[in-house]
Amino acid sequence: MRHRPSKQRPPEPDAAPRCHATTREILIPIRHATVTVTSANTGFRFAIEPVVSPQPRPILSTNPPCHLGSHRALFLPPYRTGRGPPPPRFPFHPTLFAFASPRSRVATRAAEAQQAANVPGRCRQPTQAKPSRLGLSGPPADSDSAAKPTSSHQKLADDSSDRVTCWATTREGGEVEEGAMGGAEDAPRAAAAAANGHGNGATVEEKLNELRRLLGKAEGDPLRIVGVGAGAWGSVFCALMQDAYGHLRDKVQVRIWRRPGRAVDRATAEHLFEVINAREDVLRRLIRRCAYLKYVEGRLGDRTLYADEILRDGFCLNMIDTPLCPLKVVTNLQEAVWDADIVINGLPSTDTREVFGEIGRYWKERITAPIILSLAKGIEASLDPLPRIITPTQMISNATGVPLENILYLGGPNIASEIYNKEYANARICGADKWRKPLAKFLRQPHFIVWDNSDLITHEVMGGLKNVYAIGAGMVAALTNESATSKSVYFALCTSEMIYITHLLEEEPEKLAGPLLADTYVTLLKGRNAWYGQKLAKGELTLEMGDSIKGKGTIQGVSAVDAFYELLSQDSLSVMHPEANRSVAPVEMCPILKALYKILIKRELPPDSILQAIRDETMYDPRERIEMAQGHSLYRPSLLGQPKGDAKA
Repeated sequence: MRHRPSKQRPPEPDAAPRCHATTREILIPIRHATVTVTSANTGFRFAIEPVVSPQPRPILSTNPPCHLGSHRALFLPPYRTGRGPPPPRFPFHPTLFAFASPRSRVATRAAEAQQAANVPGRCRQPTQAKPSRLGLSGPPADSDSAAKPTSSHQKLADDSSDRVTCWATTREGGEVEEGAMGGAEDAPRAAAAAANGHGNGATVEEKLNELRRLLGKAEGDPLRIVGVGAGAWGSVFCALMQDAYGHLRDKVQVRIWRRPGRAVDRATAEHLFEVINAREDVLRRLIRRCAYLKYVEGRLGDRTLYADEILRDGFCLNMIDTPLCPLKVVTNLQEAVWDADIVINGLPSTDTREVFGEIGRYWKERITAPIILSLAKGIEASLDPLPRIITPTQMISNATGVPLENILYLGGPNIASEIYNKEYANARICGADKWRKPLAKFLRQPHFIVWDNSDLITHEVMGGLKNVYAIGAGMVAALTNESATSKSVYFALCTSEMIYITHLLEEEPEKLAGPLLADTYVTLLKGRNAWYGQKLAKGELTLEMGDSIKGKGTIQGVSAVDAFYELLSQDSLSVMHPEANRSVAPVEMCPILKALYKILIKRELPPDSILQAIRDETMYDPRERIEMAQGHSLYRPSLLGQPKGDAKA
């Protein structure tokens, strides 16, 4: 509360003269009004008068430039020059555009929108001045503006409860740590999660405390969850953790690493601008974060946006149409993982070995091994000295030295954008008993049910196989004009081949049911690999373009086709052909896999040859192939030998 020297008000014409009247005007900054309370011996008077507080003009200084939104301005705050007390919070400054060059009508309207919003931060009174990337400081503890707000102020704060804090503290390395991650649209997510405890009888904080206790975390030492890789599913998974546990900042910290320097092209920037303006909640959030104008400039071509930059605002480059909550992004791999407690592997299987090989060098001095949860779906095949399969969890263990009991796999019918939009889904977390049950409980949410299973190998192999056959499913759908009959025939044949292959790797593999079957089904319906097969069949993509597609990321099924074919074509793994009564390589029992190899890898056949593979009159009944797998001793233990020092096929 700020006081102004008292002054005598002239008596009103129809009022009786007052004697010994004492008048004090009390300025209470309730939006744009001044409350005047006049006390006297005979009574009091209460009046509200409008007040327009002048905005002090910025004072040029020799300080280095401070980044304000997307413009640079040199100024000192008014209280630094003795011209007034510091503001209790930092709203959008109306002189922000004083130094900006003339813009187009789009930029002008954007500026007017920001100026009209004028949304202050949440009523949070810091105890001491905090340096800010914005070039301002919070109010000192002894200032009047840091005093406890009155009931009127409190009411206004309650009305503005959907606003985010504008204070920011600068971390080492130039990274900004926001006072509140997320915006108004993210508050219901955290509130709902905290209220129902993710639907399993325990509150969010209780589940977090239980996991912290198992990991031996001390009071004041946050649980550090780090995502490695920022593809669609990796980004969504970290965003789910941020939504669920991000409000407990003293107990948990969620970050994500991605490579720096990848520029967003002009067409993607234009589409991103349309997405932002189509979502009012996202638009308001960016305005509050002073981040909207950089997307205007990106739309106009005046600025280059980068993938790590937009991810901080909640936009994954592989999933532009689904805005996420803001994330803490780290572009230095060593800084991201060196003290991590839980690492989420969101990398493609083709990049897992390389990146975790680098991570292994940073972990040489670690005393305790972290927990690693792999989302990667794919395999590698090693042919020297003996043919064997290498799953992503094995790659990670070989590269980092982390024991396999600390490495788990999570898979299920999970389309990333739909999961974040609260579509109901389930998944299985597979691995050793030590961690899978606590992590299943920790990851469970009302719309995302996580079960646990001990069969790690079958789930990982199926995760790679379903990408192989999803490419063929996309081709069949495009070539038959989405014929339900043709797609169902293909589904029956490809699942029988998948079951046959898993019996080579496990003596008693997990049955193709539950989330394992659902993961295969949804990938054949709507995954990026099915999309890739459709585009190939329609001629909209060519094999010469490679398996890394803009806006989709890596098509992992292509490398998986090569790996599985090379592995299963080895004569040392031969099986008995039921009709020819001779030994053949296992791939001879998988005609769809053979056709996909000749289409995608050898490029000997056109995409429409996949139809010939499923219409072959000599094709086995799928039931017969499954009976062959179950009735014969197909299990080859050498396929799962410990791959130490192996060479990538």
